[in-house]
Amino acid sequence: MRVKICGLFRDEDINYVNEARPDFAGFVFAKSQRQVSVPLAQYLRFRLVESIVPVGVFVNAPIGEIVALFQNGIISVAQLHGDEDESYISALKKKCASEKNAPIRIIKVIKSDELKNKIGATEADYYLIDSGAGSGKTFDWQQLKSIKIKKPWFLAGGIGLKNVEQAMALKPFAIDISSGAETDGIKDREKILELVSIVRKGK
Repeated sequence: MRVKICGLFRDEDINYVNEARPDFAGFVFAKSQRQVSVPLAQYLRFRLVESIVPVGVFVNAPIGEIVALFQNGIISVAQLHGDEDESYISALKKKCASEKNAPIRIIKVIKSDELKNKIGATEADYYLIDSGAGSGKTFDWQQLKSIKIKKPWFLAGGIGLKNVEQAMALKPFAIDISSGAETDGIKDREKILELVSIVRKGK
């Protein structure tokens, strides 16, 4: 099982994830208390160890913005939290395609109350199931047991030390953690190390 630590915006955050070695690290480009500028994201991304995959988080961003970040090596994965439809996803993949770069991977976020309507055929590589866009709140995970999800999926929303093992029991492709790895809104080294360790032991 993989693990993603999202919402990195400080030098210290990079130090912590480089030590913990999650599979993915998330940079939020959408409006958020954890939002990063392109220059800051570029600086932080190139401090990441090579084994950690950089993910950009967007809400209805212009396609060209994501393409530039991908082509400049700042992100390898785009996580789409807005109203991006299949035509948007298809266009994004085509514009990012090149011989020198591996294809961009795309995570499409599905809100928990839209699960039955939105899970279907998609060009996205993964789904991310969340209670809302960066809400930091859990939802009724039991509903996931009655839905067949054909793509690898991330589980997000209010996951922390108290419930990460319960989240893992649902067997997602990856656990996505942001506020649950923080203390008073700031990434907490000990929490990050412990959370990543728990997920690793659950493999």
